[in-house]
Amino acid sequence: MILDTNFMIYFPLQILFFTGMLLGLFTSVKFILGAPLIIVLLIYKWRRKHLSVYDGIEDFLRSDNSIMPIRYSYKDIKKITEQFKIKLGNGGYGTVFKGKLRSDRLVAVKLLDKAKTNGQDFVNEVTTIGRIHHVNVVQLIGFCVEGSKRALIYEFMLNGSLEKHIFSLFEESNSLSCEKLYAISLGVARGIAYLHSGCNMKILHFDIKPHNILLDENFNPKVSDFGLARLSPTDKTIVSLTAARGTIGYMAPELFYRNVGTISHKADVYSFGMLLMEMASRRKNLNALAEQSCQIYFPFWIYGQLHDGSEVTIENDTDEEMKLAKKMMIVALWCIQTKPSDRPSMDKVIEMLEEEDGDLQMPNKPYLYPDDLPVEDFRDDNTRSSWSSSDTSINDLMEPT
Repeated sequence: MILDTNFMIYFPLQILFFTGMLLGLFTSVKFILGAPLIIVLLIYKWRRKHLSVYDGIEDFLRSDNSIMPIRYSYKDIKKITEQFKIKLGNGGYGTVFKGKLRSDRLVAVKLLDKAKTNGQDFVNEVTTIGRIHHVNVVQLIGFCVEGSKRALIYEFMLNGSLEKHIFSLFEESNSLSCEKLYAISLGVARGIAYLHSGCNMKILHFDIKPHNILLDENFNPKVSDFGLARLSPTDKTIVSLTAARGTIGYMAPELFYRNVGTISHKADVYSFGMLLMEMASRRKNLNALAEQSCQIYFPFWIYGQLHDGSEVTIENDTDEEMKLAKKMMIVALWCIQTKPSDRPSMDKVIEMLEEEDGDLQMPNKPYLYPDDLPVEDFRDDNTRSSWSSSDTSINDLMEPT
């Protein structure tokens, strides 16, 4: 049988053509069906990851019956804030709105940013501040957990944060007298001391700074924002952290340099010291634009002035106010000692602030970096100076670290 030559050439070409069409159709169907499946799979994995966070929060809330704050729905939150009508400000983990409860009580509602939090910050706030009541710690009234939406409801603090008052020396509407700042510093110290030794668990704040000190209508201070806080047994002095936490400029050296000492409640003492120095001087501790290099880090300059017996003056302050400011600066210098073991406890800080003028002694010079410490500080860790003019040594006054 003789086959047509044209047929012999045309038939294989048809087979190749239809095969190509089938492969193209298969690829198109695979892409059309596969792309949505991949997207669905990614969405499923994302939702599973985040739902596990929400489920973890829910499990925690169900298991912890000692939490006192009221749980609100997200619908309640929108009603309390009138659809988030009045914005008070932004925090590191969310936005704060003004609200009003049915009892007409004013509140501040922090709506947490789900993109910036992992659920642990929320749990930290509720487990710490939700359990305690102290005149110098902000009160958590309620909270909301509804899917990815989380909110915290606090008592409303009419005068906002301390930050806008201590750095407004030339703004009469916001500036505070030295006496008022001294009273505020005592209140803050009492609040932190309560967190460290007044509860059945030691609460380490790890983010003491002017922005996190709120003032009520009478300028009574309250420690706030417990998103970085850690709970620790009262008999345990060392805390284990996987990463440094806090705000640059207020963080203790041991959070960066482990050879300085162990991490403990003394990290809060350091942060308070930096806060106290800013309150006394009414200026930032770090000033890169300072004319003299020694004034870039203000505590160094203050130490030099006080150590040499020079007078430190603050504009518009009277002689009596300057005495108060000097006392606050000396206490601050004790608090920001480089080594945690050289810092006082918060209870001792309160005693120092309440001492009569002239009783406080100058501490050693604080250093930013452990490499700057004198060699003898590492060689003889038991040799310490005293807090006051009495013969009591620092070892007798300090609690174990």
